[in-house]
Amino acid sequence: MNILIEEFPLDDDLLYLNHAAVGVWPRRTRDAVRAFADENMFRGAAGYPEWMKTERELRGRLKRLVNAESTDDIALCKNTSEALSLIAYGIDWKSGDNIVSSNQEFPSNRIVWESLKDKGVELRLADISGDDPETAMLTLCDERTRLLTVSSVQYGTGLCMDLNRLGQFCQNHNMLFCVDAIQSLGALQFDAQACHADFVVADAHKWMLGPEGISLFYSRAEARDQLKLSQFGWHMVERVGDFDALDWTPAGSARRFEPGSPNMLGIYALNASLSLFEEVGMDRVEQAVLANAKVLIDWVDSEAQLELISPDQSGRYAGIVTFCHKGLDREGHAALYRRLMAAGIICANRAGGIRFAPHVYSSLDNLPEAFHSIVPL
Repeated sequence: MNILIEEFPLDDDLLYLNHAAVGVWPRRTRDAVRAFADENMFRGAAGYPEWMKTERELRGRLKRLVNAESTDDIALCKNTSEALSLIAYGIDWKSGDNIVSSNQEFPSNRIVWESLKDKGVELRLADISGDDPETAMLTLCDERTRLLTVSSVQYGTGLCMDLNRLGQFCQNHNMLFCVDAIQSLGALQFDAQACHADFVVADAHKWMLGPEGISLFYSRAEARDQLKLSQFGWHMVERVGDFDALDWTPAGSARRFEPGSPNMLGIYALNASLSLFEEVGMDRVEQAVLANAKVLIDWVDSEAQLELISPDQSGRYAGIVTFCHKGLDREGHAALYRRLMAAGIICANRAGGIRFAPHVYSSLDNLPEAFHSIVPL
């Protein structure tokens, strides 16, 4: 796709395989930030009504990205951890309640729930390393389970979870369902309504190709009504902009979770990034991401000294492919990671091995040769 060549003019000495950590900006995102900075320098906030129009446009793009019912379901937070904290400290917990999650979660989707221990809330972590990770989670649920929370794609192994099955179970058993979608939004198609998600959270700076400091917080209307608020300010009230009003009520929409001034620079950047996905089409993005993952999986399988950590079954892998070198221990993999980075193969050291995460624009043609020049196999 010519548009991708134009949008991603990466340096020739880089092979960027790290979108599961911090992604690359498209050219249009750089341009949007540059133009917004110039506007602030030359005109200040004279065009603020247009800024608000861009904010509304972003909410519309996020609505479509997750297939929300309404833009009222979309809030803009600083990051995934903030959004998860709003959920964790919004639920009216009772001592003896429990939360079910997995043992492969990124710390953001573990620490916040562990912090509820002093409220008498138990966190149950299922071992999802077996053939049926969903059953492993569901068997830990009981009549005191208030919430099931899981990553759509696990950050270390790249395991893709069956969200529809988990969400249907939660709906059938009157449990809240929270999805950390940071490793799938922007890589795979996502449907919050189909998987019965009550909450979906995700930072912009990975597969969505946006900046750090802004994130999606989707909440289904009936679910967000169950959350008590812990942050307050001028922006989260129903009659926003009526600064003289002495009485106020929280906004009925998800804007109730946005207490103060928005991150307008982040809004401009993310809006530009998401416009690329709409132009290319998320179906084509997903096809390309999965095709790149399959190329990596087949390459690892072809190398006698490499062993795949990620799953290789269709439907169980997404954009992340993690592998290890059979002759290296943990320290050896850390050293290998440093050598790959120094050679311009931008990756991560995760799950006891090396994690590659190419995106839609990535070309892997030169990877085997480049890898062999660093690690003779």
